[in-house]
Amino acid sequence: MILAVDTSTRMMGIAIFNGVKVIGQESWVTQHHHTIELAEAVENILNRVRLGTDDLDALGVALGPGSFTGLRIGLAFMKGIAFHQQIPLLGIPSLDVVAAAQPLECEDLVTVLEAGRERFAAGWYRAEQEAWVPSGDLENLTLEELAGKITKPTQVAGELSEEARETLQTIPEVILASPVHSLRNPAFLAFLAWNAWQDGERDDPSTLSPIYLHRDQPIPNS
Repeated sequence: MILAVDTSTRMMGIAIFNGVKVIGQESWVTQHHHTIELAEAVENILNRVRLGTDDLDALGVALGPGSFTGLRIGLAFMKGIAFHQQIPLLGIPSLDVVAAAQPLECEDLVTVLEAGRERFAAGWYRAEQEAWVPSGDLENLTLEELAGKITKPTQVAGELSEEARETLQTIPEVILASPVHSLRNPAFLAFLAWNAWQDGERDDPSTLSPIYLHRDQPIPNS
């Protein structure tokens, strides 16, 4: 049984996955109340599916990029459970969660989330062996910079305002995902963390840290 938590942005998410099915999940928009809402939400979803933290075998947490405060709160919370229960903790890049939900409609994909000040965190992917794999650095871009980098048919998915969606829809090379497919679904976070755990991956809770993406400082996406 794995519990996954995403506090990358104001859109928060929790999911519980047992390797066969998702037995509980929830997504909601917080008004910057991550600290107040996270612990209560996790307790409530565990109660609804009649589980306790003693029933968990592993944990998954979204690493960002995203909100400095939100990421710090989510990671600290999950580290606390990992240390207390002595169970594995696996960190998953937040943009990988968006990518995992996208159909393989073409060879290239960029996933985004709002990075503040009219900028976007962007991760680039390529379809290989029926899956999306990272194909470029994580970048902090304006909408215009993002649009300028799309020079061939490319799926675009993630957190986008109405204005941003309208702009991208004017670019012939853009295949824009629907708002539903653009949600960072916590079930996909749980699924990715579960697969990593089954493959023998482990992160050290004492050193695991969020991905903070700054302007003009691309980060390798691997």
